[in-house]
Amino acid sequence: MPVKKYKPTTPGRRFLVGIDYSKLTKKKPEKMLTKPLKKKAGRNVSGKITVRHKGGGHKRQYRVIDFKRKKDDIIARVNSIEYDPNRSCNIALITYNDGEKNYILAPRGIKVGDSVISGDNVDIKIGNTLPLRKIPTGTFVHNIEMQIGRGGQLVRSAGSSAQLMAKEGDYGNLKLPSGEIRLINLNCRATIGQVGNVEHGITIKGKAGRSRWLGIRPTTRGTAMNPVDHPHGGGEGRGKSGRPPSSPTGVKAIGYKTRKKRKPSDKMIIKRRK
Repeated sequence: MPVKKYKPTTPGRRFLVGIDYSKLTKKKPEKMLTKPLKKKAGRNVSGKITVRHKGGGHKRQYRVIDFKRKKDDIIARVNSIEYDPNRSCNIALITYNDGEKNYILAPRGIKVGDSVISGDNVDIKIGNTLPLRKIPTGTFVHNIEMQIGRGGQLVRSAGSSAQLMAKEGDYGNLKLPSGEIRLINLNCRATIGQVGNVEHGITIKGKAGRSRWLGIRPTTRGTAMNPVDHPHGGGEGRGKSGRPPSSPTGVKAIGYKTRKKRKPSDKMIIKRRK
């Protein structure tokens, strides 16, 4: 989708670079595929803030996305390309030949009227979903499963894609957008193509209020606070704290590893992104 700039009628419009949503074909979501989305404002079950700078934002409805694509060998037509406030990419409303409707992530280049299908023996075509075992090496894919049948978990944001580098035994080597190379079981499914809305990364918000619409609250520097609020706070004048950069709770922010144990899936990493 193309981006658009605005005339500087206000300070907020002067540097605003937004997405041209006129290419979307439907304004309101499919009612049967939505459910309420409760705001948590970065708080845990005890009501304590565990993630800072979250809160407010526009009211949203969650669109139920079919990440599994388990309806095999039934052709589905793309009815519309829609905006989703819960993710950076757009979504596509598809209707199967038996009448069932679903939302999927809209791949780059897909249009209204195109057909998509999932299964073990389908064509290597944008939007089709099939096991990695059936996908040729060198193909770019997205919405990749990490566990068989669990549904796509990797490579789902706007403009992202992973490349199937090689196949060895029961596993394939996938190069992820971060540069990490990871082993994935060849029976896991993936969708052909790159995720759409590639221009999302070059947008400019233009004003602070637009971040508030997205539920992002302001970030205050630690040096601007008092000692009771932050380890960097206080001092006469603009003094340095004399300690490494830290979080409000005193945890080091640079170079200090906070990971307590390795994840079970870490053994599948061949080359780390760093």
